[in-house]
Amino acid sequence: MRKLLPLITGSKAGSHPGGRSALTCRFRCGDACFHEVPNTSDNEYVGDVISGAVSRRSIVRAAAVVTAVTAAGTGAVLAQGESAVAAPPAGRGSEKRARSARGLRFGAVAPNTADRVTVPEGYGQNVVIRWGDPILRGAPEFDPDNQTAKAQAGQFGYNNDFLSLLPLERERGRQVLVSNHEYTDEVLMFQGYDPENPTREQVEIAWAAHGLGVVVVEGERRTGKLTAVPRHRLNRRITATTEFRVQGPAAGSEFLKTSADPTGTKVLGTLNNCSGGTTPWGTTLHGEENVDQYFAHGTRATDKRYGLKPGATERKWERFDRRFDVAKEPNEPHRFGYVVELDPYDPESTPVKHTAIGRFKHEGASIALTPDGRPVAYSGDDSRFEYFYKFVSSKRMRRGNSRADREYNMTLLDEGTLYVAKLTGDSPAESIDGSGKLPADGEFDGSGTWIPLATATADGAESHVEGMTAEEVFVFTRLAADKAGATKMDRPEDIEPSPRTGKVYLALTNNVDRGLDGKAPADEANPRKANKHGSVLELTEKRNNPAATKFGWLLFLVAGDPEDPATYFGGFPKDQVSPISCPDNVAFDSHGNLWISTDGNELGSHDGLFGVATVGRYRGQLKQFLTMPTGAETCGPLVQDRRVLVAVQHPGEVDGASVEKPASTWPDGPGTLVRPSVVSVWREDGCDIGV
Repeated sequence: MRKLLPLITGSKAGSHPGGRSALTCRFRCGDACFHEVPNTSDNEYVGDVISGAVSRRSIVRAAAVVTAVTAAGTGAVLAQGESAVAAPPAGRGSEKRARSARGLRFGAVAPNTADRVTVPEGYGQNVVIRWGDPILRGAPEFDPDNQTAKAQAGQFGYNNDFLSLLPLERERGRQVLVSNHEYTDEVLMFQGYDPENPTREQVEIAWAAHGLGVVVVEGERRTGKLTAVPRHRLNRRITATTEFRVQGPAAGSEFLKTSADPTGTKVLGTLNNCSGGTTPWGTTLHGEENVDQYFAHGTRATDKRYGLKPGATERKWERFDRRFDVAKEPNEPHRFGYVVELDPYDPESTPVKHTAIGRFKHEGASIALTPDGRPVAYSGDDSRFEYFYKFVSSKRMRRGNSRADREYNMTLLDEGTLYVAKLTGDSPAESIDGSGKLPADGEFDGSGTWIPLATATADGAESHVEGMTAEEVFVFTRLAADKAGATKMDRPEDIEPSPRTGKVYLALTNNVDRGLDGKAPADEANPRKANKHGSVLELTEKRNNPAATKFGWLLFLVAGDPEDPATYFGGFPKDQVSPISCPDNVAFDSHGNLWISTDGNELGSHDGLFGVATVGRYRGQLKQFLTMPTGAETCGPLVQDRRVLVAVQHPGEVDGASVEKPASTWPDGPGTLVRPSVVSVWREDGCDIGV
């Protein structure tokens, strides 16, 4: 393998919103933070956006706040390669480990900028699978100098994000790992890449590196180590050219028909899959997020509302496939931005796009069940001043696992009602001054209403938004939510219901535009102007029923440096927590603790994974479990009793970095190409995580 140039030191640049590098902004979301916010509504209009411009005929600080509870030294690390390296003694933090909630009894990792995965003392780790590792029969070993689209289609994709582990019956010690492959960063993939003139082969490699991956993994009995099983019969790659079936109320809509698909029911590929969810019936859900960046020449009002730009795209895919040119295929963008469902146990099955959950920038989709067994899907729209939603199915889940049961359950998300959230604070407006200072009652909290947008049935669909048809609601959901008067939030991302309490937790990553001139002011749910650190909202459905139309809410965490008075950690003493910035994805462990991954840390440290107790005497005690390599975002995450899995996404994605000038050489060391990967972390003594 070729020798690369010396490592560029330092963390990712903080000049971009949310601490992201310019490369991340370019390739992940199409520089969305440098363009006008798509939501310019005052929530009192839709106007003639649908009926006119889109008529049915016209659209054919690195603050190491590590105290007696959280100080634990630098921890164990995976520097370059797979061996775990012991850290210096943990210090007084290790004496206090038991003074934490069960599941969080580890010495907190200190914030740092090391180019490695750093974990607590006494924990080991391994790389489970890397970008380019072969998983299908016939796929070659990864060769960075001789990449081909055919090879990539049989190899693990790029920029792994959401992770799910599913049981594999009759194969002891094995599980099925499902991963999203959100986006590609061609500058870090190809030597000598010319962004103005990509080659067809480079573009087709990128198409093959997007999508989803299914790979069987095998666990080591005495540790939490996982190893990929290549060429297993269940292994599969879903790419930007895989055929999907469109289901739900917008299937066959005039808004979805194209020259290649006059039926409006078949779509090639899935793009920008961010987070997701695992269903109780054994499938996985995947949220199509920043899909706007793939489509050129978007000039209509609806294009603008969804973030499409009038010029060429960064990747120039429109040069190689007309469907990425809105001027030629005006409906193609309407076929992306949905929740995708995959059956990982059937490699021959056709994945589906569920239109009843609405079209927007889905961070993911997480499922709760009503008392009578109907699924409720929660989903955030990850952009500044956007909304969060839920879909309540009208159909009950079948508990069987026959083919008929599985096929039936994959229709559960096609019939029911789509809602958007409206939040009201319970404090006087003058007490919310944008500083983040707590109001007199000591909490940012209030009540909320789920506003119905549309209902889909087996016989048709009904709109609940005046002036919009049901099809328009499901395809132009942002516009429907505007008109319904939903609450503009600070980048609502991953949402996860607690399996212990039923409370629902929503990550709000940040919003540096909050309170600026002409933009939505601070409110009790989004209480800080120029909010760069984000928060986590806790929502309690009325009578703890996910199908309720009323809820209570409070800000469980207001993130940032604990020494900043404008932070809040569930009421827990702030001198006993880790600093956290930009919460992104959330997950629960079996003890009921919430685990939070970050994206764009604004405190000078690399991104990381944190655990926090949500109930009991330790409610709000937040502890950092690991940190990422240079430039990387913490994705996944997945917390089991014996292991924690994280997706190390876009390592080395730092301003000015390239194949020739790498900012990171993780995971394999100097002289190798930086590669997004999945990492497993476990206790070296074989005991459960954090107990």
